[in-house]
Amino acid sequence: MKLIRTALLATAAMALPAVPALADAHMQGERHSAESAMTEGEKLQALFEESDERSLTLNPISGLFRGDMRRADRLGDFLTDSFFIAARTDTQLNMALLDQIDRSKLSETDQLAYDVFKYNQEQGLKGSTDEIRALTEVRPVNHFSGFHTFYPTFASGQSAAKFNTVEDYENNLSRHQDYIAIGDRSIEKFREGMETGVLETSLTIDRVIKQLDTQLEIPLEESQFWAPVRDMPGDFSEEDRTRLTAEYRTATQAIYDSTERMRDFLRDEYLPAARTTVGLSEMKGGEKLYAQLIESTTTLPLTADYLHNLGLSEVARVMEGFEEIKQEVGFTGTTTEFFDYVRTDPQFKPESREVLTQTYYDIGETVDAKIGDYFSLLPKSELLIKPYDPAIEQFSAGGSYQSGAPDGSRPGTFYFNAYDLPSRLTTGNVTLYLHEGAPGHHFQISLAQENEDLPAFMRFGGNTAYVEGWALYSETLGHEMGLFDDPWARYGTLQDEQLRAMRLVVDTGLHSKGWSREKAIEFMLENSGMTRTEVVAEVERYIAIPSQALAYKVGALKIQELRAEAESALGDDFDIKEFHAQILGTGALPLPVLEAKIDRWIASQQ
Repeated sequence: MKLIRTALLATAAMALPAVPALADAHMQGERHSAESAMTEGEKLQALFEESDERSLTLNPISGLFRGDMRRADRLGDFLTDSFFIAARTDTQLNMALLDQIDRSKLSETDQLAYDVFKYNQEQGLKGSTDEIRALTEVRPVNHFSGFHTFYPTFASGQSAAKFNTVEDYENNLSRHQDYIAIGDRSIEKFREGMETGVLETSLTIDRVIKQLDTQLEIPLEESQFWAPVRDMPGDFSEEDRTRLTAEYRTATQAIYDSTERMRDFLRDEYLPAARTTVGLSEMKGGEKLYAQLIESTTTLPLTADYLHNLGLSEVARVMEGFEEIKQEVGFTGTTTEFFDYVRTDPQFKPESREVLTQTYYDIGETVDAKIGDYFSLLPKSELLIKPYDPAIEQFSAGGSYQSGAPDGSRPGTFYFNAYDLPSRLTTGNVTLYLHEGAPGHHFQISLAQENEDLPAFMRFGGNTAYVEGWALYSETLGHEMGLFDDPWARYGTLQDEQLRAMRLVVDTGLHSKGWSREKAIEFMLENSGMTRTEVVAEVERYIAIPSQALAYKVGALKIQELRAEAESALGDDFDIKEFHAQILGTGALPLPVLEAKIDRWIASQQ
């Protein structure tokens, strides 16, 4: 977040409340009188509702994805001091009010919600200190994170924003203004970082420049921003159609001008000043930031050294699996030669974009036929399968998931990458679908947000260790489903497991041990059958979003550990459907809270 100038620091200090003195005596008296008649559970639910409403006011985008259109004309005042102060003050208020609730008088379900809420607020405070803010907010954009990667699709009508009425179209025009303002504020933040010496890497900035170049090369009327005009509802009056078309032309040109300002600034001013190193340990203040990010991402107090060594041991274990497959298929060369064979043999390459799409359709049908044997809870929301938009796929991950609407009216979407098909392998298609689609992200996210019995922060919030840990655990279910009986399919899932193990090594290597980009690439090529294109994209992702890649393996190992404990304790009474319902039924829990919940469930079953 950013380093505040001295005058603004003074303003912020005055704006922050001396909790719990959060209102004048008269207001507190009225609140106390009302709360005295409430049970502790009712007080807790009231706190959740009030906190959620304040959060939606600060983050209108969250409301749009939840179908709340009350603030559909706004994106939010991101990257402003007022936004930061309001968010931190809100967190302090939540903590003060939570302290006034007696946890021991809550039901077991409410105690779980209490614990999750408290954990979230504590982590929010840790991540919003002025020291951490000064290391993050001045680096507002990279090629994986920034409104420029999200907003074009969001504004196209292919995301959460509705385009059914004239008001919907006008709301989008208003959001365009926020988008332009956020872009201009991003330039200001980058300049502050240039003054304080906290700089983004030249590698990530170069990738952003290429992304912006790609966006600017698209003719205005072929852009995603123009899509609502092309798809305007037929019941609009001719007057509205003419007016909106003219306004969208002006607004879209303003977005192009804003994109050009950002591109020119990054290319001409910032890139020459950006740091040439790639790891946080080599950035001013980066070592402390990385430690905070590790705890935030994994929800556990782990060190970089522990994770690095865990990764090395997991890499070695998975390599033994590759050796077994090599012998099974009768390959007589070295493991490195085996990897090269799979990388280069045409039989493992997608034939075309269309064939790759059909392959994923077929995988989805196969999984759907088996999923009922493992899950009693199924999402209402359907799952779409489609490739990334060509404008963004070059620097996108191999696959990703976009959630549907909570009421099931908008499906979730599994996106796969069809860029540079000769560099991609088909061996991992099943695993990618299990992770990003069903029963991975689609099940976990959809079941949480469709569960109206949960408070909003549990329906729509979460943490990376649980979310990605569940998705990685979901990959392992392919063995039980018989999807990996073929050795090449098993090779593919080992590849993906190895990827998550290598992430522990490479992420910590880059950001704690001074590894170069080239050293990270070579390590991954030596220990997997991934192609260079895939490896480069992964390494540059870890450079751009430190610690995120650590969460997968940490979360998956915890869920696998909990399942093993349940199977051992319950024996023949273990029910895989019920275990999955316990894991998924209360949203994305911090791992310590999840472990305590499963321990209680095991005890209740005994």
